[in-house]
Amino acid sequence: IAHKKGKAPRGMLAAHMDEVGLMVRAINDDGLIRCSNVGSLEAVSLIGAHVQILSKKGHIWGIVTTKEMSNNEEIVDFPTIGDLIIDTGLKKKELRRKGVDVGSYVELVMSTFFQFGKKVVGKSLDDRIGCYILCELVKKLKKNPYEYYFVFTVQEEIGLHGAKTSAYTINPDWGLAVDVCVANDIMREYGEDCITLGQGNVLTIMDDSMIANRRINNHIKDIAEKKDISLQYEVSDLGTTDASKIVTSRGGVPASVISVPVRNLHTTCSMAHQRDIKNCITLLSELIKKPPKVKVTKSIKEVL
Repeated sequence: IAHKKGKAPRGMLAAHMDEVGLMVRAINDDGLIRCSNVGSLEAVSLIGAHVQILSKKGHIWGIVTTKEMSNNEEIVDFPTIGDLIIDTGLKKKELRRKGVDVGSYVELVMSTFFQFGKKVVGKSLDDRIGCYILCELVKKLKKNPYEYYFVFTVQEEIGLHGAKTSAYTINPDWGLAVDVCVANDIMREYGEDCITLGQGNVLTIMDDSMIANRRINNHIKDIAEKKDISLQYEVSDLGTTDASKIVTSRGGVPASVISVPVRNLHTTCSMAHQRDIKNCITLLSELIKKPPKVKVTKSIKEVL
């Protein structure tokens, strides 16, 4: 939690720094490892992936496979996480000597981060992009008179727990989650409305667990219009973000979500557009200069 002192209103901007992965669930005598997922993962995207098992005695390399693939048999049914096997080439006793046991974390590995054209590809862009944006915003605070908390949350992928505890501690006047969302523009050929890479940041109107604060959203829309920044809008009944815990903190906090579209979410080859990232920094730079005017409670006199 990075705190910048100043005058009201007190703003909280959150981006999560945890990533999806696996955790060792069982190891047989031959050293073959079964895992449980930490966060939402599609098993089919992991087959053939390189992983590192984290240990105090050093990281152990492994590859993700299945019984059928290892035996060069046809894979008939889509595998589940429970069907996956991590093969390190080591026996159970050797793994334990190296500090690997039930409960060890397994990190997905990508060979390199790269860019082509204006697009960037890497692992865990959910939510490294949001963390990068917050870091860039912090650099722009020197003459800002308002109070801000920039929060790099944990355990977002398994229940939004870091946002819940930090929002309770900070007790902000308003909040914003800076995250990524699914770019489903590959579906355009089927005639569906879609969120498109490179066509603007995504402002959440509603997701699975919250309806975003209208006043904050309208304020963001006004800034985007003045700065000629394109916005896309999301109404979804799937998934949520740190904002859904901020809005229910204490007596309630007005909050919303701004996202960068990403293809191949929760894989080692997520893709984003540099224009969307840069525009998000520009948009939020203006937002923190002139925060939204929000108020949760009103006196009886104001209501009447």
